[in-house]
Amino acid sequence: MELDERKKKILHAIIQNYMETGEPVGSRTISKYSDLKLSSATIRNEMSDLEEMGYIIQPHTSAGRIPSDKGYRLYVDNLMQEKNQEVADLKELMFQRTDRLEKVLKQVVKVLANNTNYATMISTPQYHQNKLKFIQLSKVDDHQILAVIVAEGNVIRNKLIPICEELNDETILKLNILLNTMLNGKTIEEINLQMISSMKEQAGIHSNIIGDVVDAVAEAIHSDEGMEIYTGGATNIFRYPELSENGKASEIIQTLEEKQNLVDLVNETLSNEEKGIQVYIGSESPVQSMKNCSVVTATYELGNGLQGTVGIIGPKRMDYENVMGTLKTLMDQLDDVFHK
Repeated sequence: MELDERKKKILHAIIQNYMETGEPVGSRTISKYSDLKLSSATIRNEMSDLEEMGYIIQPHTSAGRIPSDKGYRLYVDNLMQEKNQEVADLKELMFQRTDRLEKVLKQVVKVLANNTNYATMISTPQYHQNKLKFIQLSKVDDHQILAVIVAEGNVIRNKLIPICEELNDETILKLNILLNTMLNGKTIEEINLQMISSMKEQAGIHSNIIGDVVDAVAEAIHSDEGMEIYTGGATNIFRYPELSENGKASEIIQTLEEKQNLVDLVNETLSNEEKGIQVYIGSESPVQSMKNCSVVTATYELGNGLQGTVGIIGPKRMDYENVMGTLKTLMDQLDDVFHK
C-alpha cells in the first residue's frame, strides 16, 4: 500500500500532536487538527491503514494511536529533506547578498574616511537574539557524531561530538526528535536549566550528549565566526601630532589591520541597550590601543535582528558634531540601500 499525500498529512498531524501532548491521538483530534476537512470516519479508515503499514501503533484497546519508530523515521527524513533544501536555498541567497553587501560596506568606509579625515571601520551585520531553527545529529563513526545546527539568519554550524558508546540509528533518531521538539524556535536565553535537565532525564544514559549539543548551540548562536570588519583611512591617524608621537599611530594602525581587537568594540557596541550613536573618549574605549583616541560608533540595522557597527576613530579633539551628523546620514542611507 502506497503512502499517499493524505496519509502523509494525517501521519504528520498525529506525530505533531503526540509530540505536543504526549497522549495517544484519536481521529476526532485529527479532524480538528488538520486542514484536510475530512470526517472522523474517513480519518479512522486512514489511521487503520497507517497502523497496518506500521507507521502508527495503538498502545491500548480503544485508545488513540501513537507514532511507531517507522513513523518517526519517515517524519524526520521528510523534515531533514525539507530543511536541507531550505539551507541550500538560503546559502545561494546569502552568496548573492554577501557580494553586494561587501561592495557597499567597503565603499562606506572609504567615503567616511575621505569625508572626515579620520580612520573608519564597519562590521558585516550579525544576527542577535536569533532563534534555533533545527538540529540534526548523524553518526560519523563509533566514536563521534556530527551535530549540524541551523539558527535564524542562515547561521549554520557543524560540531563534532565525541561519544563514549556506539549509538544505533534508533537512538540517534530519538535524540533528534527530543532536541528538536524541545529547542526549535528558542533563543539561547530561553534554553534554561530546567529545560536542559528535562532533556537529560529523557535522554537517560545519553544525557552527556544533550549537554554537548546545548553547548554547541550556544557557541553557534553567539559565535563571531563569519564577522568581517572593513577599515579605511588608517593613515589619516598621522595627521594628528598627539597620535603620531611615541609610536601611538603605529599601534592604532596595527589594530585596524589585524582587526581582532575591533571585534571587542563591535560586541561592546551591539550589546549596549541604547542603540544608535555612542562615543568612547580615551580610557572609555574597550580597545586598549585606542585609549588615546576618541571612537564614535553607531549601530545600523537591516531588519529581523540583523545589526552591524560602523565606527570613526580620531583624536580626542575630533569634530564630534560633524562626525555624529555624518553617521546619522549614513544610517539613513544604509536603510535606503537595503530596504528597497
